[in-house]
Amino acid sequence: MNKITRTWSLMSECWRVLKEDKSLLVFPLISGICCLLLLASFAIPLYLTGAWQPPAHDAAPLQQAIYYGTLFSFYFCNYFIVVFFNAAIVACAAIRMGGGNPTVGDGLRAAVSRLPVIFGWAVVSASVGLILRVIEDRSDKVGQIVAGLLGMAWTVISFLVVPILVIENKGPIAALQDSTALLKKTWGEQLVSNFSFGGIFFLLAVPAFALIFLGFYVGGAIAGIACVVLAAIYLILLALIQSALQAIFQTALYLYARDGQVPAGFRSEVLEGALR
Repeated sequence: MNKITRTWSLMSECWRVLKEDKSLLVFPLISGICCLLLLASFAIPLYLTGAWQPPAHDAAPLQQAIYYGTLFSFYFCNYFIVVFFNAAIVACAAIRMGGGNPTVGDGLRAAVSRLPVIFGWAVVSASVGLILRVIEDRSDKVGQIVAGLLGMAWTVISFLVVPILVIENKGPIAALQDSTALLKKTWGEQLVSNFSFGGIFFLLAVPAFALIFLGFYVGGAIAGIACVVLAAIYLILLALIQSALQAIFQTALYLYARDGQVPAGFRSEVLEGALR
């Protein structure tokens, strides 16, 4: 319970940082648009050709190679986009926590300067994602459970990789090793923060679905469409805020775990006890 309370307090501190740099929301917005365009570029051709379904176990090797090769390409491009713009957020957050006044240009320049390591991490992430997908496709129920557990473990050990890539400019394997090592210090905050962020933003999203329900079942078709539009805008804004807050949280936790000093913009009593 202490960790849950502390994590919520840390989220409040991250919110204060975001309010000072609202321009950080530009990064997840662009990232989301790029990911949607990427999804369309892969999904539409696959749907039209009927190649979107996983191949059967006895399918020809060439068919399986084409399917999983395409899937790896999608994973890689998607991870590259997400990590690139998360790196920009982390860079800006690190500048702010160091007492500076970051701009959108600062974040983009920092992300561009880390393109080689971002590329490498996208390859690693896509490889892990593909392996988990193969396990899930090949083993039915047991495979889904195993893939889910392995996916959770991967999320935990790679939690601090992006801040390490950006701030330390280390390669993907070295960054993963450092993230795993810091897990010994920050495991409670990482686990609870993943739960807390998801839980809080799920609760915040409930009014949007309630609005859609009321619009269609109380106000009719026109009111329902208007409510859908408003709910969509609200959910998009929530998603942008959640993405930015998580990146800020990861940056603050990493800096504190690395240096043992409270980053600028955070209260010492909030971070005290965050490490084992």
